[in-house]
Amino acid sequence: MKRKALSSLGLILLLIAVNSCRANTDKTPGSVVIVLSDFNGLPVQVSARTGPFQITTVTVRAFLKDPGATTTTNLENVEIKSYQIVYRRRDSGTRTVPTLEQGLFGFVAPNSTTVFNNLPILLSDQLLNPPLHDLATLGFDSETRSTVIPLDCTITIFGTSLSGDKVASDPSTFTIEVTP
Repeated sequence: MKRKALSSLGLILLLIAVNSCRANTDKTPGSVVIVLSDFNGLPVQVSARTGPFQITTVTVRAFLKDPGATTTTNLENVEIKSYQIVYRRRDSGTRTVPTLEQGLFGFVAPNSTTVFNNLPILLSDQLLNPPLHDLATLGFDSETRSTVIPLDCTITIFGTSLSGDKVASDPSTFTIEVTP
């Protein structure tokens, strides 16, 4: 009886492990995934007084989930629809920069890339609100008294395959310093 219970427990643990591996590699519906594969012209330090700011080029690449697939259809093409940047302060400040959500248009086919030029990363919604507005008008953050606000910027690209599956890139993070 004890042996049968241990065998059943072992089988359950094996099924959980197999399903966990799949859950880590297959997070979206459909047969294609998109990734941010390259940033060029990423600013490292910007002034809160001279925005808006952008990345010179962002490359988005599409891959088939099944690397052994030999044929694709147009239904696996992804229409890029929007992107989002969430900001997190790297210092002791608690006031955060408002999230940037923007529409974006482009197509990317499986096993190919598309490039977006001059992608905005800080616009007036971010620059005209605390804490960045404090830097521009006061020369320092009124909460921390710091003259530099380091920000982790996490960008995610969203799209839809032509077959109707929602597709999102894994978040990519870069850091910038905002000064007066």
